[in-house]
Amino acid sequence: MQTLLKITRFFSKTFALWVLVFAYLAFQFPDIFKPLKDAIPYLLGLVMFGMGITLTFNDFGEVFRHPKSVIIGVVGQFLIMPSIAFCLAKGFNLPPDLAIGVILVGACPGGTSSNVMTYLAKGNTALSVACTTISTLLAPLLTPIIFYVLASQWLEIDAAAMFVSVLKMVLFPIFLGLIVRALFKKQISQMSQTMPLVSVISIVLILSAVVAVSKDKIVESGLLIFGVVVLHNCLGYLVGFGAAKLLGLNIADSKAVSIEVGMQNSGLGAALAAAHFNPVAAVPSAVFSFWHNVSGPILANIFSSVKNNDGKDDEAK
Repeated sequence: MQTLLKITRFFSKTFALWVLVFAYLAFQFPDIFKPLKDAIPYLLGLVMFGMGITLTFNDFGEVFRHPKSVIIGVVGQFLIMPSIAFCLAKGFNLPPDLAIGVILVGACPGGTSSNVMTYLAKGNTALSVACTTISTLLAPLLTPIIFYVLASQWLEIDAAAMFVSVLKMVLFPIFLGLIVRALFKKQISQMSQTMPLVSVISIVLILSAVVAVSKDKIVESGLLIFGVVVLHNCLGYLVGFGAAKLLGLNIADSKAVSIEVGMQNSGLGAALAAAHFNPVAAVPSAVFSFWHNVSGPILANIFSSVKNNDGKDDEAK
């Protein structure tokens, strides 16, 4: 078991590397990875199931202890990132498929890697976990609504069908994970520590499938979409931190909100794009998944040198 845990930690720390390696392989040998497209919803469900079996009631404790911070983080997640995405899509006059892809990833909830980055940044990790959990649980309702409002000018959107998809790919697997944890608490405690490995493998395979089926479009607009994704992510960090400070949160909480807002569940974005739209719409999610796992550690390193208001790291919280 210890060997498996070491492997899990290794692959979690080198996640961005594996995304890059398999993206390259999928680009060079697309026919090998194209069949994975049909498995995308199930792979994402596996990631969400893993999230479910790792959740405890303590993860919701921060909601009751510091509701203001959680509300700011969750509202920021569903307000800041979609707004920035919309402005970038309009400002760069993106083609419809790419525009809706950028807005879709912006309308997704926070990614679980934000929790690790917040810990490394010496931010409020409990707040980050609470925000990720709440935003993920709200995603079946808010993601389709926000996406419909912002992206319907580019194409016709079936928000009801998207709602059902998010329920199946996100909420159902999470609740299944919670039930399994409740029924097999002792057996699941060790197994849950290895779920990050399953998540890394699943997300890498999702993104490989997206790259394989969208190779031609990536060649055509790769530099443009990469620039847009970098701006989207970095502006999310900046505006998230600024909004948190403006609304009176301390440094540790502001770090958490900044990272939470800037890092998205790009796996969900890719899965929804592949299920409901042209595969090209999944390209921004694929690029985002790679980039935010590069920018996240960089930001965490910068934040870790910034002292919190009380002079303590979040580990004491």
